[in-house]
Amino acid sequence: MFTSSASARRSAGSTAVRRGSGPALAAALLGFFVITLDALVVNVALPAIGRGFGGGMTGLQWVVDGYTLMFAALLLSSGAVSDRIGARQAFGAGLAVFVAASAACGLASSLGVLIVARLVQGAGASVIVPASLALIRETFPDPARRARAISIWALGGSVGAAAGPVAGGLLSLISWRMIFFVNLPVGLVALFLLTRTPRSPRRDAPFDWIGQGAAVLAMGSLTYGAIEAGADGFGTARVLIALAVAVVAAVVFLVAQARGRHPMVPLPLLRSRTMVIAAAVGFALNVGFYGMVFLLSLYLQQARGLSALATGLAFLPMTVLTAFVSPTSAWFAARFGPRMPVVAGQCLMAVGLLILCVPPAASPTWLLVLLMIPVGTGGSLAVPAVTSLLLDRVPAARAGTASGVLNTSRQIGGALAVAVFGALVADQAHFFTGLHTSLLTAALLVLAAAATSLLLRPAP
Repeated sequence: MFTSSASARRSAGSTAVRRGSGPALAAALLGFFVITLDALVVNVALPAIGRGFGGGMTGLQWVVDGYTLMFAALLLSSGAVSDRIGARQAFGAGLAVFVAASAACGLASSLGVLIVARLVQGAGASVIVPASLALIRETFPDPARRARAISIWALGGSVGAAAGPVAGGLLSLISWRMIFFVNLPVGLVALFLLTRTPRSPRRDAPFDWIGQGAAVLAMGSLTYGAIEAGADGFGTARVLIALAVAVVAAVVFLVAQARGRHPMVPLPLLRSRTMVIAAAVGFALNVGFYGMVFLLSLYLQQARGLSALATGLAFLPMTVLTAFVSPTSAWFAARFGPRMPVVAGQCLMAVGLLILCVPPAASPTWLLVLLMIPVGTGGSLAVPAVTSLLLDRVPAARAGTASGVLNTSRQIGGALAVAVFGALVADQAHFFTGLHTSLLTAALLVLAAAATSLLLRPAP
């Protein structure tokens, strides 16, 4: 009797947590931390990069968007890659690519080399996210333990977002190249931890080559057109050609999803009201947040003369509060319904963006620091709620795809915000006007998404 009971307990323990779960979780956390850090750390260092290479606004926009663009474009199919070669193997490959590309960024001899290395970084990051979650799912079969593990994994992203601007400012005191070299020890530690985990099984996961190629071409052409329009105007031939290619590629993508044997995004999912609204909300929120960080990183240094470190510290109150507000989203959803934090968070962000347009150019910097807080707080309230709402409303078999579509729309929002807003502030003589126009545009977009969120059906 005793032996049987002990055996049962051991069996239960083995199914709750598998061998190598600790190192796997630590590696996943570090991977998510470093790719989130890299999405924000570069903004504060942009003026230093510009001085180092002599590049204009267009080049600096590509330094930011090269990473975000590839992250967004490849994210939809990276889950299939993870299933095909195994979560542990995919995570290790993505992280190795990310670390190697980080070294290439730090050693870049020209702006062109830096941009290419940032593109490769984004490709590695796109594999890390779904593979890290799949790795956690494998090593934590028990739902309760898995939920706790995912919350710890998410903490890595929150810390990365909070540390990004400050780390960028601090490391730029030494050299802007250090913002990329810092990824190396973190990535190498994560790769070492990965060697302590067992290999993951491989699964037969078909790959949508036509859909993936069309998605990369559509997003890349659209971003290129938006960035180059800031330098040359929307009427130039190459901008018009780029936008036309983006439209054609988008049509090819939709046809591939409708008629392909193994579509990345089944059309019934794209016809779902919840999916469409959630994607619109995610897009608008990233336009507001990443657009603001990009704009104010330039403004505080170029117009106000702040150092890179002081600029990074100016973002600290907002980013720290973001990490504390995110967990409250679930409480608000349980207390007032899932739509409440989604709508309220967007309204708060929109108000923050609008009031950032009010202070005159001579206003104290501490006032801008305070006015940033509603933007970050609103986003941290809405993002977890809209993610949870989406996953609750779509079929379980499509939860991974729905999550990929949501995160892709968020990354596209961030990339286009940098492209369009960078064009509006490219003329230094009218920087302040371009800044206000950009913030106002972001606020109106977020308000429109908030109004659309009211169409979300209440839970049955």
